Amino acid sequence: METREWDRLLVGEHEMIERAMDVLRKELEILPDMNYNAFTMQRAIDFLLEFGDRIHNTKEEKVLFPLMVERGIPEDGPIRVMLLEHESERKILQQMLAEITDLEKAAEEARAGFRRNGIEYLEIRANHIWKENDVLYQMGRQIFTEEDNQFLVEGFGGIDTSTYGETAAQHYYQMLEEVEQGSKARKSLIHNLSLEQIDAIMETLPVEVTFVDADDTVAYFNRLDKEKIFDRTRSVVGRKVQQCHPEKSLHRVQQIIDGFKGDSLEKADFWIDFAGDKVLIRYFPVRDEEGSYLGVLEVTQRIGEIQKLTGEKKLLD
Repeated sequence: METREWDRLLVGEHEMIERAMDVLRKELEILPDMNYNAFTMQRAIDFLLEFGDRIHNTKEEKVLFPLMVERGIPEDGPIRVMLLEHESERKILQQMLAEITDLEKAAEEARAGFRRNGIEYLEIRANHIWKENDVLYQMGRQIFTEEDNQFLVEGFGGIDTSTYGETAAQHYYQMLEEVEQGSKARKSLIHNLSLEQIDAIMETLPVEVTFVDADDTVAYFNRLDKEKIFDRTRSVVGRKVQQCHPEKSLHRVQQIIDGFKGDSLEKADFWIDFAGDKVLIRYFPVRDEEGSYLGVLEVTQRIGEIQKLTGEKKLLD
């Protein structure tokens, strides 16, 4: 292993950060107009915070900089400057991430301010990368031994592994590819789960869930063959939802479905006293990313114990 392996690792990470910066820059150039891709921009900011700050900067702050100080580089010199810039980058990105959700509804002046913050970040980060690649790392190359190189490489790897496991490197590249793919990137995390895991999650939920598809047909319910608040068996799957309710409430069911399909209703909530408990029944329209109607989700839950809650119970109590 060559003495500069630590250097190549960090410079390589700078190149990945710069690729995400380029995506962000292209979207910021469109602001304050409305033709930008909010999803792509958010993905870029997410990556720059998660990988650029929480992974890359952490490697420098917890492993590289302390060793440099130990080897005689003054902490109040270039290292102090790097730390201050890390903090400036972090604050700007966190502010942008907090604002981007409402950016489409924001006034033009607010979008212009968002753009200025983004450009400021890009300028700080670009100069920061240059100073580290050409100045700070050069100092390290002159003073670090092979043992230091081994220490740094192992320290960097430890941060990767403790955060994302043995496949951390592949995960970083996947994150970056999704940033660069923009709107083509997967917007859901469901692909990370197997069917077995999804089924187990649905069975673990503390609520009963039923899904009725866009054709008003019952397609799924959890807690199959287990005790439920309202009994139902496999035979209900494939039946029209209108056939699963008593005639006296059928008009209400149809009203909810029509409201969801017509986009005039966002939810419907009911609660009743049943079997010595209070039961909350909620209905939600299910839509795809384009807003097309996919069906109705019914969520049923016993809430008697929840209604009795008072005060606080913290995680470790």
